Amino acid sequence: MTAIAQSSIPANSTWTVDAVHSTVGFAVKHMVVSTFRGRFETYDATLTAGEDGALRLVGSVAADSISVKDENLAAHLKAPDFFDTERFPQVTFNSTLVRTDSGELIVDGELTIKGITRPIEARGTITEPAVTFGDVEKLGVELEAIVDRTEYGLDWNAPLPKGGFALANEVKLQVNLELARA
Repeated sequence: MTAIAQSSIPANSTWTVDAVHSTVGFAVKHMVVSTFRGRFETYDATLTAGEDGALRLVGSVAADSISVKDENLAAHLKAPDFFDTERFPQVTFNSTLVRTDSGELIVDGELTIKGITRPIEARGTITEPAVTFGDVEKLGVELEAIVDRTEYGLDWNAPLPKGGFALANEVKLQVNLELARA
């Protein structure tokens, strides 16, 4: 992925997610020894460039679209111990500042999970717009951020017999977006 300056994106343009070619997921240390990964199947994202060229990224995830390899675990993740999807069906993100520094994309914003909104900083890359099949102009955004899940009310954990806990509090959020110009 070639990183670009945000000024390469045309002013007054809107870019919408191509969900077939994008992913929204997470990774968390499990049982102290390995990294567990999951993803969400239903999400939306829009990148806009204002008249002045300033970028804004917004997105949402349907919390009950969480996908893991075990249906019992998926049910637990949808329950009040974790996402409580009945009461809180959406996870949302709204950027407050999008910038580049030495070729790295930095996105500051607010992440809301279970009705709790906290500031977050994500880092990654953004690609130069390119014309693809069907004469569609696209660009790519890849971002990672680290959050403490307990700050969002995702508090469940279990102590291990010889020390440590089943889950780390630190979770890596991973967003890979292919966005098409609207």
